[in-house]
Amino acid sequence: MKFEKKVLDELDHCYAVGSTWFDGERWLLFAAENDGPCYAYEEKTGRRVTVWEHPGGTMSMIPLEGTNGEFLAVQGFRSGFMAQNTSLAWVVPQKDGPWKVKTVLKHPFIHRFDIFHLNGVNYVLICTLATSKKDKDDWSDPGKLWVGTLPEDLENGEIQLEILEEGMLKNHGYCRVEWEGKAAGLTTCAGGLFLVIPPQEKGASWTVEKLIDRPISDVAAVDIDGDGQLELATIEPFHGNEFVINKKGENGYEIVYRYPNVMNFGHVVWGGTLAGEPCFIGGNRRENKELFLVRGVKAEKPCFTTEMIDVGQGPSNIAVIHEDGLDRILAANREIAQAAIYDVTK
Repeated sequence: MKFEKKVLDELDHCYAVGSTWFDGERWLLFAAENDGPCYAYEEKTGRRVTVWEHPGGTMSMIPLEGTNGEFLAVQGFRSGFMAQNTSLAWVVPQKDGPWKVKTVLKHPFIHRFDIFHLNGVNYVLICTLATSKKDKDDWSDPGKLWVGTLPEDLENGEIQLEILEEGMLKNHGYCRVEWEGKAAGLTTCAGGLFLVIPPQEKGASWTVEKLIDRPISDVAAVDIDGDGQLELATIEPFHGNEFVINKKGENGYEIVYRYPNVMNFGHVVWGGTLAGEPCFIGGNRRENKELFLVRGVKAEKPCFTTEMIDVGQGPSNIAVIHEDGLDRILAANREIAQAAIYDVTK
């Protein structure tokens, strides 16, 4: 594959990345981890709109299905894992004037979250890194999984949450997947990797199942070898130095690949297709600050090839968008304060 890099902007502590569709145009979203801005860029023209200047601390941004570009985003997550005052902000794009930003939930230590639109209901899953902290190194009060539903009227309604799972120490990673035909989420913590399935019909319950019993920081999934089952790429342990691929066997998930280069502070893991091929993307924020690609090779035993996309960037998160004849990697290159795009072609 060929990767052509374009620097979109400079953004201090660039951390969260995503996209949304507004008035038939795609907008690229980049937001800061520190007390900094969130910017939206019209993809065709590059025109920049400031979504907010403060308070920053953005970990995740999720579009609201069935709306004209609306999305929810985490705000207030401070460095050093001090995030007692996190919240969810509701963003409504505007044709003229500043985009509307309204806080719709205040809840401590929100790190990742997702919205599942099923049977006319917007179910929300919230992953909290911890429940309380005295300082950066205090992990005595583990995080939780919280669930609820979004009100139909976010302007006036309230989001009510209940606990789904407790004891989620260093509850950090999240990936949305289609699991056996169902929309689901994979969430990770020091206690392992968990599959979370939202209610499949009104009145039903959420379900949680542990898939891997090792400390895991982040996860992504794709059927990389074409055998009809999802493989799971994981960064281990918390902000760890290992990037591995797990394949399901007779005794559960087993490691079939380890990234060969020295890693430190692994943070990027993504699974999907690029230029029509299934692959994983990984990245780390220290050492060589790499962004790399792993592809599966059809063989009798699991076999993989690795290639470098970029070095010296220190990516925190990526998102991938697909267009006619072109795939694009949106990269929040945190360690060099950069919002970047990598165009991918065969």
